[in-house]
Amino acid sequence: MTLKRVFLRPRLLPVVGAALLVLANCGAPQSGSVGRAEVDIQRLDFAVQEVRSLRSKGKRVWCVPFARNASGIEIYGNAKTWWSQAKGQFSRGKEPQPGAVMAFQATRSNPLGHVAVVSKVENPRRIEVNHANWHRNKVSLGMAVIDVSAANDWSAVRLESNPGAFGRVYPIVGFISPPQPGAG
Repeated sequence: MTLKRVFLRPRLLPVVGAALLVLANCGAPQSGSVGRAEVDIQRLDFAVQEVRSLRSKGKRVWCVPFARNASGIEIYGNAKTWWSQAKGQFSRGKEPQPGAVMAFQATRSNPLGHVAVVSKVENPRRIEVNHANWHRNKVSLGMAVIDVSAANDWSAVRLESNPGAFGRVYPIVGFISPPQPGAG
């Protein structure tokens, strides 16, 4: 069953979300510290429910509210402003971690920028993200992203917009991490 078909069967979404979480942890490295090793499935479910509600009312789905709901990072405004707004409020860095928001740099073809939530780190050069409005007015769950930067620093990526086909290169500003439980 494809993820696209899941949205046609809303009752299956929590089951699929839980299955994705289990699968995401199958290859997770085992270490003494767990940290933020997985996506918050309840946040993701809430974000998807909000999208479903918007679509049922004929409203547009945008990447920013989806990323805010799925990550818990309370930043508002266009995606291109998230990196600067996060300074001093949230941890920012160049390494992807599950639950972190990947901030895309604004470009001529993408003037408002874009944000996506890291759902899985497969290896140092490949992750998966959950995000909204990459495909107009839709949610994409578990979309593969590869680091194509020359310095291996996640400053340039390609997304698997269609199965087996990675699109053009997009510049990335970095990753914004949500607050850790009990921090602050």
